[in-house]
Amino acid sequence: MTTAFEIVSHHDADVDALFDASLSIDAHVDSMAASHERAVGGVTGGQIGLGETVTWRARHLGVWFTMTSQITELQRPARFVDQQVRGPFRSFVHVHEFHRVDGGTRMVDTITVASPVLGQPAERLVLVPYLRRLIRQRNAHLAAITAP
Repeated sequence: MTTAFEIVSHHDADVDALFDASLSIDAHVDSMAASHERAVGGVTGGQIGLGETVTWRARHLGVWFTMTSQITELQRPARFVDQQVRGPFRSFVHVHEFHRVDGGTRMVDTITVASPVLGQPAERLVLVPYLRRLIRQRNAHLAAITAP
C-alpha cells in the first residue's frame, strides 16, 4: 500500500528563484539542519539536475537513514520529480510543482510514500505527519532565502 498527500504553500518569491532553490543541495541541507542531514554521495553541493542522484544521510525519528534519490523529471521552472532509488522506504516519490500567481509563487508538493514496515497504519500515524512537518519546514526555509 502507498499513501499520498499534498502540501500547498504560497510565497512572495519569483517562481524561478524558488525552483532553483528547490534543486539546491546546499539549501536542502540548511533546511534540514535539525536532523543533521547531509549529502554523502552523488551530487553533494550546488544544484542537482535531471538524471542525477544524491545520497542523503540523516537522523529521523531517532534512527539514522541513508537514502539515494534521483531527479526523474525536470521541466524548468514548472515541475520536477525526485524519487528514492535506494533507501528505507518501499517507495518514495516527491513531485514538486511551481505556479506563477499574482505577487509570487504557489508551490505544490505531492508525496507518495510506502512504509517499510506496518503498512498504512504506520504511514497514517507516523510517517505522513512527520513528512508534512519536514516539507513545511523546508518550504519555509526556501521562502526565507528567496524572499524579494
